Amino acid sequence: MRIAELLASGERNVEVVAKGWVRTKRGNKNVAFIALNDGSTIHNIQVVAETAAFDEALLKSVTTGACLKVTGTLVDSPASGQPVEIQARTIEIYGGADPETYPLQKKGHTLEFLREIAHLRPRTNTFGAVFRIRHAMAYAIHKYFNDRGFVYWNSPLITGSDAEGAGAMFQVTTLDVANPPRKEDGSVDYAQDFFGRSTNLTVSGQLEGELAAMSLGLIYTFGPTFRAENSNTPRHLAEFWMVEPEMAFYEIGENMDLAEDFIKYLVNYALENCADDLAFLEKMYDKELTERLRFVIANDFVRLGYTEGVKILEEARDKKGVKFEFPVFWGADLASEHERYLVEQHFKRPVILTDYPKEIKAFYMKQNDDGKTVRAMDVLFPKIGEIIGGSEREADYDKLVARMQEVGVPVESMQWYLDTRRFGSAPHSGFGLGFERLVLFVTGMTNIRDVIPFPRTPKNAEF
Repeated sequence: MRIAELLASGERNVEVVAKGWVRTKRGNKNVAFIALNDGSTIHNIQVVAETAAFDEALLKSVTTGACLKVTGTLVDSPASGQPVEIQARTIEIYGGADPETYPLQKKGHTLEFLREIAHLRPRTNTFGAVFRIRHAMAYAIHKYFNDRGFVYWNSPLITGSDAEGAGAMFQVTTLDVANPPRKEDGSVDYAQDFFGRSTNLTVSGQLEGELAAMSLGLIYTFGPTFRAENSNTPRHLAEFWMVEPEMAFYEIGENMDLAEDFIKYLVNYALENCADDLAFLEKMYDKELTERLRFVIANDFVRLGYTEGVKILEEARDKKGVKFEFPVFWGADLASEHERYLVEQHFKRPVILTDYPKEIKAFYMKQNDDGKTVRAMDVLFPKIGEIIGGSEREADYDKLVARMQEVGVPVESMQWYLDTRRFGSAPHSGFGLGFERLVLFVTGMTNIRDVIPFPRTPKNAEF
């Protein structure tokens, strides 16, 4: 049985087998107390080994990091804080761990140090908790959409288009990068590449998701995306996971309703199903964690126009003396500090900001009648800033083509996308949730590198 099951078991005085890794060992000449953990729970099970019953060399080899199989009797524990313990009868060492070189000894380790040994950090309490919560959130996402009739859609990871028009993409090629074939004008001849054209890793599954929504109605993508921005902030990764639902017949209001309901569902799922892990993270890292999670569920999100949001920020700067690092003006792409001011200081609850200037948003967003703004929506959270970004999509063929030409998106190579506006166009909307940002919020961690198993950042592709 896994240790989570043993700790929850109502049975006593029965023989059990437990397998796991040693967290600590203490004791005296008569008895050894071994804390065993197999990753199923934040809690260890205590193994009690009478020294007289075991070979001295074997017990000496039971060190932090060693992997054991323990057979013994599950009994009530006289120690506080644990319901049961195992009175060991036999101990088998699957794999030892040299205490001189095993890096996870019984002492505090910085998160920065643990990033350097990311292959071992899931064995710590902190990262065991984080990655169990990450799993729970992934499961909850699939459950939420499945229960509401959405189809799970797999957008391609290799693409010839740039969904955002950002240009910061990773190239995919089989050409000899030191000596690629060239055309007469000296440019690289991608006709000789594997796909016969220039291709990249995708920055979003949205565009292909839109195609699916215009036939299947309600879909969502959930997969890795890639951005080659040279950004080393605590909120950015080069490889990250995105959840992107696309819904036919949804206009901007219904899109906001879904986003709010979706994220409240996920937060509530974490509170109901990850209580032990959240309690540990709250105790160790973030004393207000569960209070903040409950706060999100309990409060309706403020729905606020971008123009009004800028006015609030300008007033805070000009009349209240609030100092912002980045400038505030109509047309500015709001920084995290601006978003957090609106959420944490002004409204003191999550905010959905809408109707952004079209110049700072993607080409596919539906244009408002004023000619200046688009039906965008960003969900802003405490400590994070933007956690969801979305919009109603432009359903008018002519307006979409004109906007693509304005911003330099190649119309000719995007005819497959435009066909959904030529053949049976319909109102439709969608949004993207950065999965790591969700896990960051739910766990209370402060660096996005600590909520993904192997972070990919500039100059870092270890493991």
